[in-house]
Amino acid sequence: MSEPSEWLIYRGAGEPHEGIEQLPPPPPWRDFASRGAPAPDEPDGSADRRLGGHRHIAELHRPGAEELEMINAALYLRRPLLVTGTPGAGKSTLAHSVAHELGLGRVLRWPIVSRTTLLDGLYHYDAIARLQDVQIAAHSAAADPDGARAADDVGSYIRLGPLGTALLPSDRPRVLLIDELDKSDIDLPNDLLNVLEEGEFGIPELERIADRLPDGEAQVLDDDGNKVTVRGGRVQCTSFPFVVLTSNGERDFPAPLMRRCIHLELGRPDHQRLATFVRAHLGDEAARSGDDLIAHFLERSRSELLATDQLLNAIYLTDAAAPAGRDRLADLLIQRLDRPR
Repeated sequence: MSEPSEWLIYRGAGEPHEGIEQLPPPPPWRDFASRGAPAPDEPDGSADRRLGGHRHIAELHRPGAEELEMINAALYLRRPLLVTGTPGAGKSTLAHSVAHELGLGRVLRWPIVSRTTLLDGLYHYDAIARLQDVQIAAHSAAADPDGARAADDVGSYIRLGPLGTALLPSDRPRVLLIDELDKSDIDLPNDLLNVLEEGEFGIPELERIADRLPDGEAQVLDDDGNKVTVRGGRVQCTSFPFVVLTSNGERDFPAPLMRRCIHLELGRPDHQRLATFVRAHLGDEAARSGDDLIAHFLERSRSELLATDQLLNAIYLTDAAAPAGRDRLADLLIQRLDRPR
């Protein structure tokens, strides 16, 4: 067993050294070195990190019968899937797993915070940039008419958000992850109702000038950064996206939203699922060496709110650094997320 000092990179001695060179590769879910700009039909870096990099969790995960049925019910009925459960239960991974198995491309992810509005998910219109470009063109010494017209191209100042991109016309559905909806303010769940029910929305900045556009069409950017055509100022889906809304159960949702969703409650993962989760991210050896930590994690989770991310962190660090006091270090990393009463 290694001494604690042997694995420490920062030693707190106040003396500069080259210890950073000894830092091992990052865990797969925190590896940002291979970031790129994938095409819509390719998985992105975040999916690779969530799915375990070289060995996708989608290839290892075997959902239970109820989980499988609810996912397929949402696919058949073209309804959003509301997935609730404790942090780290695999709610977000479910969306990536479906996209991976069905070949539906990059997951469009819309993370929710308390300030998020419906418009954030639909599109962003950069009115300030457009005004600045119009002013520059107007005061240009050359007074180039073509430049002025270019600055007045409203579509070039509009970018669709994840929800707006998911509703673009397509032959195959996109996968949209609306992550942690329970963190939103009280209005957002209700604001989502009409868009999710109708599968379309209007862009007022384009609707006002649709009759002046060639064939009523405007070119805007989607969430992938590609130019797409919007006709008549409205985005109307032809294949309803597979929408996964996740919640950690911090609040209740209005009945109208619940009525429009298929609800899946993910229970606490058992030993087999946790071992599969660890194996997908860290490999077979880590799953075997961390078996005792998995068992200890499950025992604690009966009375404490814990997250599987904490378990991954503990197994990775104790496996990579192999410090003395392994169990003590694991307990430091796996701290309860709720306050003891």
